[in-house]
Amino acid sequence: MQEYQLIATAAAGIEAIVGKELRRLGYDTRVENGRVRFTGNIRDVMVTNLWLRTADRIKIVVGEFDATTFDDLFEQTKALAWDQLLPLDAAFPVEGKSHRSQLHNVPSVQAIVKKAIAEKMMAVYHRRTKLPETGQLYPLEVAINKDYVLLTLDATGESLFKRGYRRDKGGAPLKENMAAALVLLAHWFPDNPFVDPVCGSGTIPIEAALLGHNIAPGINRSFACEQWSNLMPSGLPDDVRDDADAQADYDVKLEIHGYDIDQKMVEIAQRNSQAAGLTHDITFKQLAVKDWQTDEINGVIVANPPYGERLSDRETVHELYRQMGELYRPMTSWSKYILTADLEFEHYYGAKATKRRKLYNGALRTDLFQYWGKKIR
Repeated sequence: MQEYQLIATAAAGIEAIVGKELRRLGYDTRVENGRVRFTGNIRDVMVTNLWLRTADRIKIVVGEFDATTFDDLFEQTKALAWDQLLPLDAAFPVEGKSHRSQLHNVPSVQAIVKKAIAEKMMAVYHRRTKLPETGQLYPLEVAINKDYVLLTLDATGESLFKRGYRRDKGGAPLKENMAAALVLLAHWFPDNPFVDPVCGSGTIPIEAALLGHNIAPGINRSFACEQWSNLMPSGLPDDVRDDADAQADYDVKLEIHGYDIDQKMVEIAQRNSQAAGLTHDITFKQLAVKDWQTDEINGVIVANPPYGERLSDRETVHELYRQMGELYRPMTSWSKYILTADLEFEHYYGAKATKRRKLYNGALRTDLFQYWGKKIR
């Protein structure tokens, strides 16, 4: 199979986690801002789409070059081997973005790239009329940063955070791949208790259960590359899914709990976990943070509490943080990982974090406040 230069895109602050996932799958990586580079064939494209928990998309690199004029952009784009990726009838929309570059007019950049590809394809296929674009979708992107052009083909389609199990959500849902990143950062082992005290629609506990059972996060959805009959061998996606299913451990016993003060959110979380096939793996219950009690040891708490962005909410949120501190500080064998945009969290919690990690929840700067427990043997 042909080898490709590949990119796994990622949210800011998550790149190293994506790189670690890829290395665990057996790939050599190079971590960059917003992406991780690796190489692989079309099977690897399918495998990484299916297995990566924290990435946004898998892209095939078509070409890279410097360009400061539209002539440069046109000629170097046209010179690429588009016919090796796109069939004659391919629908190939071009998205674009430009940052700190001379070619800063994005609509013009997109139009030039589209024209260059069309002319190359028409020359290769000996056509004088417009390309039909009636076939399968091949989404392309031109990204220019400091006059450096990166042309990619999106092999994912809808972002990887869309697992397919979310039937409903609350007011400020956490993306599934961000939730998975929090679980991975918590270094949780499936034989230990896992608790989300403010679970909302249940995303963090569901991602923990998927990880605990070693279920591929993309097992119940499809990807753009599966429709590329010129590149994807017939039966390969099913083979990759069958292999993933064989690696899952559905018999492992998990102790995962999700609590929320809002009964409606608990019901939503239950519906989502049912859609994920995890009804019997997670216990959801209506419960306020201050009312939780446990005799368990060596557990992990992962929480994405309200941030109190509105002035009217801040006093309530700060009281929640105080309650967390009063309850969790004595639980010395438990590790606690709390994500919030309130950078004064430690003050209200009443203890300095063992470690803080900057992450972005969408465009919003947040910190993951980590309090590491000392396990009792």
